[in-house]
Amino acid sequence: MAGWARWDGEDLILQVRVQPRARRDEIAGLHGGRLRVRITAPPTDGRANEQLIRFLADRFQVPRARVELLSGSATRDKRLRIAAPARLPEGLDIP
Repeated sequence: MAGWARWDGEDLILQVRVQPRARRDEIAGLHGGRLRVRITAPPTDGRANEQLIRFLADRFQVPRARVELLSGSATRDKRLRIAAPARLPEGLDIP
């Protein structure tokens, strides 16, 4: 099992390292045992968190309400729950 991802029933728990103010929104591989995600939004007023949730919802094809920030709202290292993802993004090998 990957250290950055685990299944909790039908839900996927992700350990993410966010890079705000990036050139584009993208999944950029692994960084220190976490999935690195680059987000264009700045880390102010929760904008990067909201953009991260929108981005992951789109990639996993779920409504935004099914992506929950569990911890790390004020840091770059975050833990998120994606409730019953419809698909896994290409290139992510999650057992």
